[in-house]
Amino acid sequence: GFPAGTLEAEHVRTLAPLFTPASASPAPVVPESLDETYPERASTQEAFGRALAALGRLPVGDAVVTVSADVAVTTHLAGWMNRKGIYFPSARRDPFADVPQTLRWREGPDGQHVELGIAEHDLFLLLAALGLTAELSGSTLLPIGTLYDPFVTRGLDALYHALYCGARFVVVATPSGVSLAPEGGAHQSVITPGIGVALPDLAYYEPAFAREVEWILLAGLRAVAERRESLYLRLSTAPVDQRLALPPSAEHRAAVLAGGYRLIDARATPGFRAEAAVNLFAVGAMVPSALEAARQLAERGAFASVIVVTSPDRLYRGLREPRPYLESLVGADEEDVPVVSVLDGHSHALAFVGGALGVPQLALGVDTFGQSGTRPDLYRHYGIDAEAIAAAATVLLGG
Repeated sequence: GFPAGTLEAEHVRTLAPLFTPASASPAPVVPESLDETYPERASTQEAFGRALAALGRLPVGDAVVTVSADVAVTTHLAGWMNRKGIYFPSARRDPFADVPQTLRWREGPDGQHVELGIAEHDLFLLLAALGLTAELSGSTLLPIGTLYDPFVTRGLDALYHALYCGARFVVVATPSGVSLAPEGGAHQSVITPGIGVALPDLAYYEPAFAREVEWILLAGLRAVAERRESLYLRLSTAPVDQRLALPPSAEHRAAVLAGGYRLIDARATPGFRAEAAVNLFAVGAMVPSALEAARQLAERGAFASVIVVTSPDRLYRGLREPRPYLESLVGADEEDVPVVSVLDGHSHALAFVGGALGVPQLALGVDTFGQSGTRPDLYRHYGIDAEAIAAAATVLLGG
């Protein structure tokens, strides 16, 4: 400021403040769980739609605003939109109101979904604005934006600066990876896991099972309400057998949010030998392939543990802690056990695991452009199917 007693300082003192923050309203209270039910076979994208619809039935749903870049229905927002409506400054008549509709397009000033069309840059600009209402108006919103994962890069500059200016929101990027098999490379993301790991103030998660989606979404919304960080939720359309998941518990939920957990512990196998053991670190839609690889390796006399990584971001950032969480996923009796990592995205997103643990690693992933095909064909082509995982483990174990 100007020195006290100067004409300039006295003049400034008489001016009205440029900005006076509004008095803050209580932040929305986000529940710990939704008690939602999920089918035996469900994708993480479908689980998101179910969880969001359940949120809409609770009081906290009044604070949620969804934004979509032309993919509201294909990112499973239909149930939410039917309940909450579409925002428009004035009420508009639905010309199809007298026709049975799966999706009711009710537009009005009370709508809680904003449809932008194909405009990913605008989506992140809007998320930035909605994600700053607590600071600017005193009323905390819980913004959730959905878009296809490969198109995160279209609005990356706006996303970066939304985080830089302190906005808090949730980005649900789905579908992701080559698991969106028939649609080809233009709709298949490769580099986005690296973006999730690299961006500050953004927690990147890629869950494998439906219940994990619910837990992560609720934790992310609490972080938004408490103004701590934003959430990037990378989801898939690949159906996964939910019976493969561990039973829900407080301990398991904490592990999911911390970044990962052990789904299969080969150390419990009779005759376990560390020199014939390998740890398979798998992300999201790749978990069933890792489980099948573990079964194949067991038939060959190897001992394969399967560790589900729910957040490469949490594991990597946690390496700076005095006791990294990654080290709690492996035991002292596994100091020389090699690692195979696999995800439906660029392999480098998990390539740090072996170095952090001080063991050999083969990192599998999709390191070239995607293309059209069936899921089994594409997984085989890019070397991320069960056979490729088992082959990589066999190499590390000396053939």
